[in-house]
Amino acid sequence: MVKWHPSWQPWISERNDVELGKHIKEYRTARGMSQEDLAQRIYVTRQTVSNWETDKTYPDVESLLLLSVLFDTTVDELIKGDVETMKNCVENDYKKMVQLSWGGLGLAILGCALFIAGLTLWNWDIAPSVIIWLLLWGTGMALIMKCERIKKEHDLVTYQEILAFKKGEPIDRSNRKSRRARQHRVAKIVAITVIAAAVGGVFGYLYAMFFL
Repeated sequence: MVKWHPSWQPWISERNDVELGKHIKEYRTARGMSQEDLAQRIYVTRQTVSNWETDKTYPDVESLLLLSVLFDTTVDELIKGDVETMKNCVENDYKKMVQLSWGGLGLAILGCALFIAGLTLWNWDIAPSVIIWLLLWGTGMALIMKCERIKKEHDLVTYQEILAFKKGEPIDRSNRKSRRARQHRVAKIVAITVIAAAVGGVFGYLYAMFFL
C-alpha cells in the first residue's frame, strides 16, 4: 500500500483552487467505473464515494493516495490544493462528533436520572416525569444519531479510525476490529441506547436511596 510522505505536505498546502469531487467523478467515469466499482477498489462504501463527488465530505490521506494510484495521476493533480478546505472540514466534523456524542449521551443519562429521581425523591406525577424523560432522552438520542450520520459519511466506525481521521493519518479499515464493527453498526447504536438508559436509571435510583 502506498504510504504518505511528509515532504509532500508543503507543496500540497500551497495550492488553493480545487474541485475535488468533480475531479474524482471525471476520473471515475473516464475509466467506465461505477461508484460501487471505485468503492471496492479503495476499500470504502459506495455512499462514501458519492459523498466525495458531491463535496459533502473529503477523502482521508490514504484514500487520496489510493485514488491517485488507481487513476494513474498525482495527488497534486487530483486535489489541486484543496488541503486547507479538507483540513477545516475534517476538524469541524471531528468537533461535531465529539460534541454530539458527549452531549447526546449526557442528555440521555440526565433524562433517565430525572425520571427515577422525580418519582422517588420529588414525588412527581408519572405524566410530567415521563414527559421530561422523553424530552431529554429523545433529544440525547437524536444528537447521538446525528453523530452516527457524520461518522457514516466518512465511513468511520472505531475510535482508532476517528482519531486517525482527526490527525489526517491513513485509516486502516481492513483490520479485524474495523470489519467486525462495520458488521454491527445497528447493534452498537442499540447498545448505546440501552447503556444510556441503564446508567441514568442507576444514577436516579442511587440519588433517591441516599438523599431521600
